Amino acid sequence: MSSTTTAGLPFSKASGSDFARLSRKIADAGLLGRRPGYYALRIAAVAGLYVSGWAAVALVGDSWWTLAVAAFLAVVFGQVALLAHDAAHRQVFRLRRASEVSGRIAGTGIGMGYGWWQDKHTRHHANPNHDELDPDLDPDLLVWSQEQARAARGLPRLIGRWQAFLFFPLLTLEGFNLHVSSVKALANRSLKHRTLDGALLFAHFAVYLTVLLWLLPPTMAIAFIAVHQGLFGLYLGSLFAPNHKGMPILTGKDRPDFLRRQVLTSRNVRGGLFTDIALGGLNHQIEHHLFPSMPSPNLRRARAIVRRHCQELDVDYAETGLLTSYRLALASLHQAGAPLRHARVPA
Repeated sequence: MSSTTTAGLPFSKASGSDFARLSRKIADAGLLGRRPGYYALRIAAVAGLYVSGWAAVALVGDSWWTLAVAAFLAVVFGQVALLAHDAAHRQVFRLRRASEVSGRIAGTGIGMGYGWWQDKHTRHHANPNHDELDPDLDPDLLVWSQEQARAARGLPRLIGRWQAFLFFPLLTLEGFNLHVSSVKALANRSLKHRTLDGALLFAHFAVYLTVLLWLLPPTMAIAFIAVHQGLFGLYLGSLFAPNHKGMPILTGKDRPDFLRRQVLTSRNVRGGLFTDIALGGLNHQIEHHLFPSMPSPNLRRARAIVRRHCQELDVDYAETGLLTSYRLALASLHQAGAPLRHARVPA
């Protein structure tokens, strides 16, 4: 479904029953079990690349080739973020304690406040693409609907006019935004373990800057940070952009049953093994939203079951190629900003 409105969204009278039948099919296929061998290998590989990247910074040292290492580390940071995501969803460990410890370690490795991000992401999963309830649709910089555009003030009003053209350039700031948002969240007294998160967060910043200023001249260190954080943000934003942007946006009291709420607001991205690795399994976004704790390597196998079940229910199952998903996301952003392009009121 390509529309960004909720008109015509099918609702189920027997709330939950359609999902219950699907859940039994998935359980019978054995797709909800842990994959310890897979995650042991993946964690070892990503940790090895992380250590190797910083070792390369030390070895290359005072040379502009260090910026190539910065680009490499940007991708590695993205992979660490994907591991933190899987840990938070208990895909790696079934127990909460082990999941939180591993998630915090991964979050610390990239300068992300784990508690803040987990709270935000949990609210997104509960109400994906809901104009008022999904924090990923907050109009803090971009506007995601024409209603938000009409109410926009400040930067969203200025940027929103041409946000489709500015979207990917703005993603280069997403890495910095991740750090800033993590720090700002520490002021929220309701945040659990905020003292621990704050200590880990500032420890990351201290070690990160100390290592760079120790190994590189100040000018090169600044260039390294710009390339590393810029490409990290671009990669991070590109991981999530295809998933919901351009899909129906729920408003007000729109409340489809769980299956339809997750399926109709999500989009899958077709591809093979490389796509699974690059997007960390988030290319199977529909299956991930239906079964958040399912290990990512099982999502591809679940796809056939979920798609067939949706066909039986006559529920739209959106799946496109990667480039098409970006095109649809950008088209949605351009459409959302239309009222601002036609507005006579100065920004």
